[in-house]
Amino acid sequence: SVEDIVKEHWKTYGRNYYSRHDYEGVESDKANTLMDNLRSLLPSLPGKQYGQYEVKYADDFSYTDPIDGSVSQKQGIRIGFTDGSRIVFRLSGTGTQGATLRLYVESYEPDATKQDQDTQEALSPLISLADEIAQIKNLTGREKPTVIT
Repeated sequence: SVEDIVKEHWKTYGRNYYSRHDYEGVESDKANTLMDNLRSLLPSLPGKQYGQYEVKYADDFSYTDPIDGSVSQKQGIRIGFTDGSRIVFRLSGTGTQGATLRLYVESYEPDATKQDQDTQEALSPLISLADEIAQIKNLTGREKPTVIT
């Protein structure tokens, strides 16, 4: 079956867990404060230890178009860890209904005995860490995301 093929692939190459948490309709000033606070933390994060996670890099991603050379700044705050895990915070749209804070969380799992976990369960330590670093609940007043994918 397809499931058997996928599980065999994971056993050989490892599994990547990935999830996106959207906090829709966040007040724009609160969303911007959260992102500004994260930007101010960037220089102090590399080398910092959070439980089992050590920060390898932290940056404010910018994209350079390979065709016209234009640069799009502030495309997301990335925090990468020495084990390959990553958290990305991105603000999307600041319309009349506020902003959407998008949290992307991903982790690689090489251990075959840990590859059958529920995605949210597998990522829960990183999701909690994202809240700890960004103070999502504190700054947005949200206990949980609007949408989880």
